[in-house]
Amino acid sequence: MSKFRFQDLEIWQIAIESSDKLFDIADNLEQRKLYRFAKQLRESAMSNNIAEGSGSSSNNEFKQYLNIARRSTFENANILIILNRRELLEEKELNFLLEQLDLLCRKITNFRKSL
Repeated sequence: MSKFRFQDLEIWQIAIESSDKLFDIADNLEQRKLYRFAKQLRESAMSNNIAEGSGSSSNNEFKQYLNIARRSTFENANILIILNRRELLEEKELNFLLEQLDLLCRKITNFRKSL
């Protein structure tokens, strides 16, 4: 089976796990007919900038993609906080996901610095 460079990156592995959880939340929102919330969450969760950036021809270009990926985690966190405030996401789940997104942000920052 073919393997892409990004599949070995820890930051991509964390990001894809987070995306799976965010998609589960979006699926739940759709069942509740909250399509706009679901769409926004899916769009921010689908950010594939780590994967896309890993195909860059230079480290500087890859760094730009990593910066966008990091910003997407902030967007995801903001959406989750709004969902919690609207009582559409439990506090326990919010805290777990925010911890995961914070870890991802820190790892992206450190990886970016290492390039």
